[in-house]
Amino acid sequence: MSAPAVEVTEHTNRRGGGRLGRKALRGAPIASFPTLVRQIPTYQMVPDEAVELIHLESLSILEEVGCEFRDDEAIAMWKAAGADVSETRVRIDRALLMELVSKVPPEFTLNARNPQRSVRVGGTNSIFVPMYGAPYVRDLDNNRRYGTLADLNNFHKLAYMAPALHSSSSIICEPMEIAVPKRHLHIIHSALKHSDKPFMGIVTSRERAEDTMAMAGIVFGEDFVRDNPVLVSITNCNSPLVWDATMLDAMKVYARHNQPLILAPFALCGASTSASAVGAVAQVNAEALAGVAFTQLLRPGSPQIYGQFMVTVDMKTGAPMGGTPEAAQMMYVMGALARKYRLPWRTSGFHVGSKLNDAQAGYEANMLMHAAILSGANYIWHSAGWLEAGLTCGYSKFATDCEQLVGWYKYAGGLPFDDFKEAMAAIREVGPQGHFLGTQHTLDHFQSAFFIPSIMDFNSFEQWKAEGAKDHDTRGREKARNMLADYEEPKLDEGIADGLKDLIALREEKLPDSVS
Repeated sequence: MSAPAVEVTEHTNRRGGGRLGRKALRGAPIASFPTLVRQIPTYQMVPDEAVELIHLESLSILEEVGCEFRDDEAIAMWKAAGADVSETRVRIDRALLMELVSKVPPEFTLNARNPQRSVRVGGTNSIFVPMYGAPYVRDLDNNRRYGTLADLNNFHKLAYMAPALHSSSSIICEPMEIAVPKRHLHIIHSALKHSDKPFMGIVTSRERAEDTMAMAGIVFGEDFVRDNPVLVSITNCNSPLVWDATMLDAMKVYARHNQPLILAPFALCGASTSASAVGAVAQVNAEALAGVAFTQLLRPGSPQIYGQFMVTVDMKTGAPMGGTPEAAQMMYVMGALARKYRLPWRTSGFHVGSKLNDAQAGYEANMLMHAAILSGANYIWHSAGWLEAGLTCGYSKFATDCEQLVGWYKYAGGLPFDDFKEAMAAIREVGPQGHFLGTQHTLDHFQSAFFIPSIMDFNSFEQWKAEGAKDHDTRGREKARNMLADYEEPKLDEGIADGLKDLIALREEKLPDSVS
């Protein structure tokens, strides 16, 4: 078993170097980890018999209760496929369902505009993706306020700078000052301009999805994006058991372009599902499978991602909770189902309920990321920035999450034995009562042997106090500032950059300034 072929240490913006050091760093290529290939076993929380029971109950839900598809074209397609359709209710025979689901490839390549940043999704591969959809930010001065386009630009820059993030997402925060009908153009432009990693699409209308594909076509070439995955988009089933017209419109655009969608019910367990972890999984699995199957009516063999977003509801207040044990347990079962179906699958990593980047956020995040890694998730979303049940993206949280991802990357990469003989030789060299600091083995391996964070503080109390007695949240904001100071844009070709600007200008002329 070998470790990932990359040095997983966290060196950027250490105390040394200062301004000149940062200037020198700007001339170096931005570090980026390749796809994480997990070298540790997956953990199955329940026996195969329990997985099969949930699977069969999910099939029964779709056969007996059915799922709403609130779109005329979708209904016509299900009828043509042989499903039992009554108005917008679709009951899907299990043989038909599983035949469609089986058409999804178990792995695919997600292409970046910089081919060196392309990643694999599915199998034993995992990628980390930052959060999506926050109306608020907790800024560099620790104020909570509405997000702006400048904030979105900054988060895309941070995603580009973070070696363990494999994607720039898209709507990390909402640029609230831009009119909603035009907002999507600036979101996608920011993702494409400020990072050369894979990104995510817009799903709030068919027209906006088409604009996203047009912009991708300018960057990658229209012929390329017709068949090759360059972005991932999220479509949420409205639990319980409703795929609405907006989500179905987005599915049609992206699936027909061979672009992967995350088919993920948004479940508040105890409110939009029964108050049962296993009951919730059975329902969510049915919803996700119905969505996956529909994509194969649109384009058989198109790559897709089986997904879930499942958090429990605080039964005292009705508020969604983040890193609870039940959320982790449900993740393990969804992972087992994904392996049964041989589907790439998405979950979330650091989606916490805490309002601040505090101890609660750390406890919640650790509970969830452990489950995401050990359950074998392929697309680990909401892995940087998430606060307050997704309402807020925090600069400090983003930076500290990115540092933790470096550690998780190393954890999931397995325990290397490559230097075991040399380590044993060092013991014989030093003998009793010596130390290893000056041995050749230590000199050769000190930078890569252990995770070396730059935000977490392991100094003595006296040293910590002398350096300002800063808490983790404060150090995270400082890290984010330094990363932004070091940022250099991965330039687009001039013709491509102009093409994007021209498309945005043309579309803005035609789009209204407000939602009617």
